[in-house]
Amino acid sequence: MRTQTASATLYDRRVDESQLITRVLDGDREAARQLYDAHAPRVYRLVYRLCGEEELARDFTQDTFVRAFDQLTRFRGEAAFSTWLHRIAVTTTSNAMRKVKRQRLRETAIDGIPEPAAPPPADDDLRARLTAAIDALPEIYRTTLVMHDIEGFTHPEIASALGVPEGTCKSRLFQARAQLRKVLAPLAEELE
Repeated sequence: MRTQTASATLYDRRVDESQLITRVLDGDREAARQLYDAHAPRVYRLVYRLCGEEELARDFTQDTFVRAFDQLTRFRGEAAFSTWLHRIAVTTTSNAMRKVKRQRLRETAIDGIPEPAAPPPADDDLRARLTAAIDALPEIYRTTLVMHDIEGFTHPEIASALGVPEGTCKSRLFQARAQLRKVLAPLAEELE
């Protein structure tokens, strides 16, 4: 009985989304707002995890929705709207982060070298080292790790969002975790 209710709710949601999409394509701004409100929080969390900065995450989330609404006629409904939208979010963020990194490489410090800050408390240090280890992963591994382990996407959802086979997602996740274990091994020894 519970399965029927869950699947009925999923069906209702897809029907509602398909109706909203139709209304958006007809120029209904309120429908666009409803679609945005329904998906923006999860898109923002995903984008934030990929870029690590609130301001960039807000910008990239907006860019994602601008692109999605511009390309809405291309949505065929073969996958869930959220999956299609997350694929746009990942692509938008990846492309934008490459541009941001290129710009930051060209920047030079105006005031010279800053004074070293006081060492952070142990919890902050642990969090910073973990974040740095995740950020250092190659993009394909980091994206898969963030989507699966942090945001809770399933392998089929990740595969669909990234446009790769499910086995590739599993392999990338395995590789990401292996690289993290290797990099964080000294930290584990310190904590013992």
